[in-house]
This record gives sequence, C-alpha cells and structure tokens, in this order.
Amino acid sequence: MQRFLTALTLSVVVAGAAMAANWPQWRGPNANSVAPPGKYPTKWSSTQNVAWKYPLPGRGASTPAIWGDHIFVTTGSAGKNLLLCLDRKGKKRWSLAFGNEIAGRNRKASGSNPSPITDGKYVYIYFKTGDVICVDFNGKAVWRRNLQKLYGRDVLGWDLGTSPILTKKHLIVAVMHRDPSYLVALDRRTGKVAWKVNRSLPAPGESNDSYTTPALITANGKETIITLGADHVTAHDAANGRELWRVGGLNPFGRGNFRAIASPAYWGGIVIAPYARGGSMTAIRLGGKGDVTRSHVLWTKTGRGYAADVPTPIAVNGKVFNCSDRGRIVCMDLKTGKEIWSGQVERHRSAYSSSPVIAGNYIYVTREDGMTFVVSLDGKFRIVGQNLLDEFTVASPVFVDGQILIRTYNNLYMIGKK
Repeated sequence: MQRFLTALTLSVVVAGAAMAANWPQWRGPNANSVAPPGKYPTKWSSTQNVAWKYPLPGRGASTPAIWGDHIFVTTGSAGKNLLLCLDRKGKKRWSLAFGNEIAGRNRKASGSNPSPITDGKYVYIYFKTGDVICVDFNGKAVWRRNLQKLYGRDVLGWDLGTSPILTKKHLIVAVMHRDPSYLVALDRRTGKVAWKVNRSLPAPGESNDSYTTPALITANGKETIITLGADHVTAHDAANGRELWRVGGLNPFGRGNFRAIASPAYWGGIVIAPYARGGSMTAIRLGGKGDVTRSHVLWTKTGRGYAADVPTPIAVNGKVFNCSDRGRIVCMDLKTGKEIWSGQVERHRSAYSSSPVIAGNYIYVTREDGMTFVVSLDGKFRIVGQNLLDEFTVASPVFVDGQILIRTYNNLYMIGKK
C-alpha cells in the first residue's frame, strides 16, 4: 500500500508538472505578451509538428484563454454568440450559446472579438451585443449583464475590440466611443456594478473611438488601470475608477481619424502608448497628478517604422519590441527610445493584426495569412523560423508548457507534439 501511495503521489506531481502553465488572458499570465519559461517550437506547418487541430463552428477573432486542462474560446455559431471549452488534448468539454450574434462589419472582425479572461474558477466573456457574462468551469452561467442596455448602444465606427481585464475585486470594461465614454467595474462574483466613471475627453470625430484593452499595473502596492484612446492616456485608481493623471498631445494636429487599436504596454515604471494609426509611440513616466503631459513624457517616436496601428508592443527588461502592420520589427531602449536593432520580415500583401509574443530568446509575429515568423533576440535581426498555416489569422498566439495554440478563423491548432 505504501508503495502504491508513493507511486500515485509521484504520478500526480509529474502530471501537474507536465501541465503547469496558464494563459489566462489575451496577452498572457502577466498581460505583457511574454510567455512562461519553456522550450517552444520554432518550426511547423499545417501538417507538421501539430499535436491536434480542432475545427471551429464559426468565425471569431478572439485569442483563447487556457487554465489547467481547460481551453476557452469565443466564436459565432449559427447566428449565436458561443463560448466553447476544450481540454488540452483538443476534445470538446462543453459549449454555451448567448443570444443572437451581431456580425462584424470589418472583414477581420466578428461579434466575438474580445478575448476571454479567467481567474482559474470562472471565465469572463464580452460580446459585441454588449453582453458581459461569467461562466464557471463546468459550463454554467453565473451572471450576465448587458452594458448597452444599461448605458446606451455601441456607436463605434467599426467592431468592438477591447477585452475585459480583472483586478483583485472587479471585472473592468472600457467603453470608449463617440457617445459618452466610461469605465465600469463589475463585481467578479455577482456582476453588480461596483463603480462607473466617465472617460469622455476632447477629441475630434472618429478619434474618440478606441478598440484598445486597458493595462493593469501595480505600483507601491496599488492597482492602477491605464487606458488609451481619444488622444489621451489616462490612469485610474482600480478601487474606485477615479482618474489619477492624464497625458494628452497624442494628436497635435487634431486629426479626426486617429481611432486607437494597439493597446498600451508597461514595464518598470514606464507606460508605452502607440498611437496615430501607427504613426507614433510615446513613453510616459508613471506618477504625478492631473495633466502630466509636460512633466512625465519621456520621449515620442514618430514614423511608421517605430509603431503599429494594430499590433500591441511589448515592454520588458528595459526594452520595447514592436512589429509594424507590415512586418518591420524594432527593438528600442525603453528609457530613451533609441533604436537598438530592427529588421524586416518578408513583405507580403497580408498585414499583421496579431500582436507579437516573446518566448525564451525569440519573438513570434503572425501575419494574417497564418505565417508566423520566429526572430532571434540575440542582439541582431535574424529569422530562425517561417511557419505557414495558410489560414486567415488575427488572434495572437498562446504559449503554454512547450506548446503553441494558434487560433485561425477556421481552426484551433496546437503546435508542438507532447
């Protein structure tokens, strides 16, 4: 019996170690597009080095979330919004439908662009219909709120893009458009509104529209929400939504079409704000009160080689990494904005809508035709992998336990055989 218990304990430990990493939200466990430690594949195709492939029942653009043996992905199916749950072997656990889908207007988009987020007990989802829903890991809906019924319809020019984020107590959703904009906090357990604050700022026309996802940072033990849109970066107290500081000047010539898609990044006390449809990138020193535009902006880079309209940059270890919409990859010093190295991957008619991810000593960038380039981070630009799935892809790749999950419009691919 003792030997049996010892063997059983050992098998449980080994099994847990074999599946230890989680990817709970769009940009990974630390919301910075840096993968958990591990050795990840650099070579694959639609038929080679694929552990499994799961056909999706409909279109969607969201990035899946993974917790333990659960994979969560949102999509449209038969005119309904759908949350699908698979296990790590690509087998369906369950699915739930929520109301009639509102299809995407843009060819890249759908009614389920926002990515799910999970805390390990519940998964939270957000659809273009305005529905925000909490579901447990057994597939039971716990609560449901519709922000458009509560606060007015979505008047974004295009398709809902922002994903919800989690603080210690609340689920946060940013709604930034040409009607009054706001941040709202919902109780994670009940869905009740904990607070709601106005986020309307002076910006012309379509520049009020933001498809960005807020960044949650912790400084001096205090959670702060960073939002980007309407020609401003704002910081809010996560406990009550109160605005702490703001930076303007992102649209100095008053352009009426500077809607924001790429989201803010953060590392080491510095916020990175891509803007101007890929025309600028601004670094902001954390802190201050009120309007800190003159006092806290460290640097601004202009020109399409340094920012992106859609892909979100990565800030980590004193550097900023960016992939432009046309595949120019640049590494810059976080404090000064000085370029360290750059390079261009293969030029192609397809653009980049997926955000880059760093895994180990490589940065992975995925093109809309399903081509993923793997580029070394050893101090100079060097491509070490070119991997084509040949399917339309806008979701960002997910990295867990030495494998890569890639969501195309038609399929889920688990890359890297176990």
